[in-house]
Amino acid sequence: MKLHFFLWATLSLIGFTELVGEDSRSNSLFSTRVVEGKILPPPKMPFGGMINLNAAQSKPWWPPTIVPPKEAPNILLIITDDVGFGAPSTFGGIIPTPALDRIAATGLRYTQFHSTALCSPTRAALITGRNHHSVGTGVVIEQATGFPGYDSIIGKDAATIAEILKQNGYATAWFGKDHNTPTFATSQVGPFDQWPIGLGFEYFFGFIGGDTSQWQPNLFRNTTAIYPYVGNPQWNLTTAMADDAIKHIQMLHALAPNKPFFIHYAPGGTHAPHHPTPEWIEKFKGKFDMGWNAMRDQIFANQKRLGVIPPEAKLTPWPDDLLKHWDSLTQDEKKLFTRQAEVYAAYLAYTDYEIGRVIQAVEDIGQLDNTLVIYISGDNGSSAEGSLIGTPNEIASFNGASIPVEVQLKEYYNIWGSDKTYPHMAVGWAWAFDTPFKWTKQIASHFGGTRQGMAISWPKRIKDAGGIRNQFHHVIDIVPTLLEVTGVEVPESVNGVRQKPIEGVSLAYTFDKENADLPSTHKTQYFEIMSDRAIYHDGWVAATTPLRAPWELTHPTTEDPANGYHWELYNISKDWTEYNDIAASYPEKLKELQDILWDEIKKYQVLPLDASVASRLVTPRPSLSAGRTEFIFLAPVTGIPIGEAPSLLNTSYSVIAEIEVPEEGAEGVIATQGGRFAGWGFYLLKSKPVFLWNLLNIKRMRWEALKPLSPGKHTLEFKFKYHGEGKQTLLYNNFSGIGRRGTGWLKVDGKVVAKQRMWRTIPFVLQWDETFDVGSDTGTPVDDQDYQVPFHFTGKLNRLTIKLDRPKLSELEKRLLQWKERRNNQASE
Repeated sequence: MKLHFFLWATLSLIGFTELVGEDSRSNSLFSTRVVEGKILPPPKMPFGGMINLNAAQSKPWWPPTIVPPKEAPNILLIITDDVGFGAPSTFGGIIPTPALDRIAATGLRYTQFHSTALCSPTRAALITGRNHHSVGTGVVIEQATGFPGYDSIIGKDAATIAEILKQNGYATAWFGKDHNTPTFATSQVGPFDQWPIGLGFEYFFGFIGGDTSQWQPNLFRNTTAIYPYVGNPQWNLTTAMADDAIKHIQMLHALAPNKPFFIHYAPGGTHAPHHPTPEWIEKFKGKFDMGWNAMRDQIFANQKRLGVIPPEAKLTPWPDDLLKHWDSLTQDEKKLFTRQAEVYAAYLAYTDYEIGRVIQAVEDIGQLDNTLVIYISGDNGSSAEGSLIGTPNEIASFNGASIPVEVQLKEYYNIWGSDKTYPHMAVGWAWAFDTPFKWTKQIASHFGGTRQGMAISWPKRIKDAGGIRNQFHHVIDIVPTLLEVTGVEVPESVNGVRQKPIEGVSLAYTFDKENADLPSTHKTQYFEIMSDRAIYHDGWVAATTPLRAPWELTHPTTEDPANGYHWELYNISKDWTEYNDIAASYPEKLKELQDILWDEIKKYQVLPLDASVASRLVTPRPSLSAGRTEFIFLAPVTGIPIGEAPSLLNTSYSVIAEIEVPEEGAEGVIATQGGRFAGWGFYLLKSKPVFLWNLLNIKRMRWEALKPLSPGKHTLEFKFKYHGEGKQTLLYNNFSGIGRRGTGWLKVDGKVVAKQRMWRTIPFVLQWDETFDVGSDTGTPVDDQDYQVPFHFTGKLNRLTIKLDRPKLSELEKRLLQWKERRNNQASE
């Protein structure tokens, strides 16, 4: 009774109408305000109440809640991965994408929208509104080098759209792929300012890095690693991510139905590994028997019928000098390649289906009419990184290893797409899925690498349902578009840091039907990835001819990319597909565009040009392990990412474990790095020590003691002597010092119990979506026949020590390196 009286008295003093809330700028408890937005966060408001000697004679006041401008829409920004322009049905493809079709049917299709041609760069540009080099992402984060345009760091002077919208009252979240956190900031110790939650996203559910298994991903909720797939073999991230996003949308609506949301939805599909569920694969059986050339013709005809390419557009010729025609393949090749395409198509359709569930969830809460849905089909063109014959293990391709067709057919055909594979398709399919253009992902000089289908829907605002827009635009245009439609100001300062100008332009003018045929407001755009480059300016494109095919990941490249390329010229106002190179006929125009490109290169910190690819993977960069030669672990720890862990590649090393075996014996993982598709493990099997190298799931090298360990204390050591002549990776594109042979010894209490030579070692990278673990294993085992995860160590680990003895440069190598540095210095002068 006394408590009831107290509450009644409090209500009387405060005023009941203020407690239940008023959406006003008065001194109510629930008042709101729209901030001016030039300075974020906005200056603190002065106290609006009244303070006297006693509370009974004073008036409380609460700062108003910041809300977006009136009628600002919800935003669902979707981007898929490695999807060529001609893959989805929305843009003429033969793979059904009903969710993308739905957005196009209720909104607009964009036919000249562009990416950067590579994952991390496109994504950095998308969320910042700046060119990729302007925000340190000239290449993927795993290739970062120590130059401003390539250091993989999004600067504080380039606040993301999420940070801006969050500080203007939006709820923000990111689901799926985060390929914008530097490799040297991905461990449990952070720093986390380059993770989604440090870039303005209040909630993150997804994975860090370029790709991951959809069956056993390196999955995080915010910054905490989670393992929902353990003991659940039917679990798949593509569905789980949609489930999590739907629950998040429902939660936001239940708790704050009037608070607009910004959701960045970025599934891993269809980047390799292609991991759809079996029922989706079954849907596409036999759908690609016609082969890639006939499919390309079919897509081209569909595109003309749909009006997503002009009637006069020409299909660019098949690259006879690079790729085989389907009719020239053997029956075994056709059988294998058809299976690869079936699984890829299943993955795209599956991904689109789950995206459709998220879109439906927005409709189910009654918010689709006032939700701006932007669905970008791919962050670059279709990927050619699977090699000319495809691969059941993408990690093998990145290490220069090819698995023969007959081996793929015999060992992997029936399990293609399952968690026992990390698969990618043959290049012929990738080229065909980029119809009608030339080239693929990685190639920034041509539309096969940069042209993306995009659909935008906002029923409350866009009334030209099913319309097509042909204006030239780029991913940097999304941020200014979102700022315009929300009414949010472009900030001059965010969190005390003066901001770089937004470099894109809004495309919101295209939303109106009367503006359907207006010229593009995006007049000039440069493109550059690994020295392939182009410049668009007022309907013309000048482009370099690629020196390296994008599937030649370890191929030596030029040291002089500034001058070593042939140039092409296209008038795309008349030649929509870049079919006819007219450089020889218009040398003055070519020179004009080249001059414009150099201005853009200097303006957006593109220099220095670098044409290298795989060698950048082993370029020294900051990390917790950089410069260290000894690592000591006194307790179990899991989840240390590849970029922060000690690397046993291209070096001599020792792994020493001081353990205790109980009376009943012991087993389990002592230490492991990588997993099923590349890595190493040190473990006990029924008390017998084993050290195993998984060489790209092609071969396993095994050192095993013949006898089990007795109870008590033991010191186990695996010692490896690497026979590389020197760390010649310091020399430009010289791979002769990496992936070399070596000899390994397994010792128990100082006595050698196993010895053998490895004739080749892994040169570039282990399985990147796996981690370094001590005391158990996460992800996948290095050998499925020996154990299954987590395989906790049942003995006692007192100490694990890893010692590295990296190769030294020979005197000749030192002289060559000094000569190269002198030459570079002279060139720069």
